[in-house]
Amino acid sequence: MIFSRGNTAMSAILLLLGILSSTGVEFTGAQSVGVCYGGNGNNLPTKQAVVDLYKSNRIGKIRLYYPDEGVLQALRGSNIEVILGVPNDQLQSLTNAGAATNWVNKYVKAYSQNVKFKYIAVGNEIHPGDSLAGSVLPALENIQKAISAANLQGQMKVSTAIDTTLLGNSYPPKDGVFSSSASSYIRPIVNFLARNGAPLLANVYPYFAYVNNQQSIGLDYALFTKHGNNEVGYQNLFDALLDSLYAALEKVGAPNVKVVVSESGWPSEGGVGATVQNAGTYYRNLINHAKGGTPKRPSGPIETYLFAMFDENQKDGPEIERHFGLFRPDKSPKYQLSFN
Repeated sequence: MIFSRGNTAMSAILLLLGILSSTGVEFTGAQSVGVCYGGNGNNLPTKQAVVDLYKSNRIGKIRLYYPDEGVLQALRGSNIEVILGVPNDQLQSLTNAGAATNWVNKYVKAYSQNVKFKYIAVGNEIHPGDSLAGSVLPALENIQKAISAANLQGQMKVSTAIDTTLLGNSYPPKDGVFSSSASSYIRPIVNFLARNGAPLLANVYPYFAYVNNQQSIGLDYALFTKHGNNEVGYQNLFDALLDSLYAALEKVGAPNVKVVVSESGWPSEGGVGATVQNAGTYYRNLINHAKGGTPKRPSGPIETYLFAMFDENQKDGPEIERHFGLFRPDKSPKYQLSFN
């Protein structure tokens, strides 16, 4: 099945969150879950307060959608691993090698001594028919060259974030395949990733798959609460979507490219199935599930980034887009979650 979360919000990949009870929890480098941070709100904490909240809740990974220097400054010395995004509106300019070098020098090299960049996400949820589709690969190549020129290639990987609407088929998961238009778009990109030992970042949302196909998908299957496997050997929709991507990657000649879940979340209000109870169930179960693997890739953990840190009251799109936060703007936790 195919689903969408909006123009840019759904984009995105997996990763590491260690949060949310007032008592906090132990954070170790082995954590596989992070949290995405977006700043589309007029009532959010200061940049330093945001990073302090990550630290106090033992959240060891963060995804940033653009190079916010206030956040980067606050991240210095924090030991938090960072996905740094290249915004879509900068892709075309970065097809120029000089511009890419300047971007890397300003936003990466200048902070690399004490900010732990893990991935540079060049674009988010670009689709084959988009006007920017032709800019993704040249921008990837130029950012990679600039990272190498700065002698930082051993510290971070360069990738892009896709969503699962690029799949032409996702059921059963073993028959996952990119659509014909997406195949020609994604093939040179994943070849680039394979050459550089980089993962593909993917935004994976069982919520939207469920909402768009309720006649075939049960809520328990989307929330990790189904007992027993279905007829094709899957107990939850997250694994099915992820393994569909792995099957699709094999079919475009990239069987060894890892998928990092750069976004996954569930809204607490504003749409079908969007309740605090369902969202809390999803996040708790995903955090636990990410410690392991999928039927197709059983050796885990699954690096996953939860979407998102806060409810964002100025986010574009339908009402649900403003209710994905793990925390409220006053920094109080919306759910009782435990991250080990």
